[in-house]
Amino acid sequence: MFRRWLAPLSALLVCGIAAPASAQSDAERAQVRELIERVVAFDTSTGPQNIAMANYLAERFRAGGFADEDIHFVNANGAAGLLVRYRGDGTGGRPIMLLAHMDVVPALREDWERDPFTLVEENGLLYGRGALDNKAGLTHIAATFLTLRAEGFRPTRDLILWFSGDEETTGATTTTLLTEHRALLGDVEFALNSDAGGGQIDAQGRALTYVVQTAEKTYASFTFTARNPGGHSSVPRADNAIYDLAAALTRLRAFEFPVQWNETTLASFANAAAAFPGPEGAALRRFAQNPNDRAAQRTMARNPSLSTMMRTTCVATMLTGGHAENALPQSAAATVNCRIFPGVAVADVLSELQAIAGSGVEVATLGPSSATDASPLRSDVMSAVERAVRAAYPDVVITPYMSAGATDGLYFRAAGIPTYGVGGVFMRDEDDFAHGLNERVPTASLYSGLNHWRSLITDLAGTPPGP
Repeated sequence: MFRRWLAPLSALLVCGIAAPASAQSDAERAQVRELIERVVAFDTSTGPQNIAMANYLAERFRAGGFADEDIHFVNANGAAGLLVRYRGDGTGGRPIMLLAHMDVVPALREDWERDPFTLVEENGLLYGRGALDNKAGLTHIAATFLTLRAEGFRPTRDLILWFSGDEETTGATTTTLLTEHRALLGDVEFALNSDAGGGQIDAQGRALTYVVQTAEKTYASFTFTARNPGGHSSVPRADNAIYDLAAALTRLRAFEFPVQWNETTLASFANAAAAFPGPEGAALRRFAQNPNDRAAQRTMARNPSLSTMMRTTCVATMLTGGHAENALPQSAAATVNCRIFPGVAVADVLSELQAIAGSGVEVATLGPSSATDASPLRSDVMSAVERAVRAAYPDVVITPYMSAGATDGLYFRAAGIPTYGVGGVFMRDEDDFAHGLNERVPTASLYSGLNHWRSLITDLAGTPPGP
């Protein structure tokens, strides 16, 4: 969810002021606080609890005035996704999607200082599994929908809320939505994703950066398998499955995929240049101006956080081999995980890996993957984000970025729907414990995120009633 590689930029560009004053009513603050407390209590690392949470949220939307025909469940692999349509008058163009996910990674109570499924507030932080990833974003969107509906706001275009049920695992609810229930979406123009992007603050609450996720690398894993007739370990053979696999992995270790770039990475490198000292900063500037600059490429490649943003990467992550200590191995296998640069086909990476492995090692894909292109830097979206962020932090540095990780956004981009990570959480890097122990979100961000999402929605889909 947050961008570790941009941290050096933050150290120099301290432009914001203390956390913004709240613009929400007491009722809005109470509503979002109740929502996050209720949804954190669902252990949505399990299918039944995920379905229970989807049902709970559906009832909240029904009670808030949304019609049954605008509330839909999408079931897949024991989980449920929830779709809610906020109907507009059609004058503002094609529909916009708003994304979050209901599921969380598991949490062991004995490892946590607090019950992970009971929201606890301490020292300005709200603790609980999913409080950050992604139930804060989910409650921002849900509460904003409910508040705008209660105010009588009618958007100029349809708004389609999608809360997936298994983003942390298979993504089956989202892929099922896109393949079997695409008619529910109509002609969606783009999506805003609460599970990516966001802001970074320092210990004094000053804003450092805000990043918009406009690209994600494709997540794909492959197996390298070497096979052999085997035999008795007292009679070694020249061909050995373990050695053959090891040789293939040694070649993989030495291999570098070609340097690539897109408008997102060029913009983010240009913004980051001032924060890197000496030759690295100069290389970033030169690369942003001329990505064919070979000297700049070599300098940047020495820094792993920069190199990963320049190319596809593949690395061995798991090994198995042999079946007995006194027998020659009949097989040896490795899992190789790749993060593929946007626009590169998985099949092309498979072909390259097979060439690296050689004829004696079989390379195959491990599970499905969704290759995705970068989203264009749309002026309407980027301008709306800038207005929403600068309303709270007037001088903060805003930049697009590409994520090496993965969210539901990759499925929507792969389906031809540009997607933008525009989460409303500002927090310190040291408080980012998504997927970790004692996950937390700043209380101030829970409330200020309501301003952020109201601004985005009303900017892109009409002006609400009232003063």
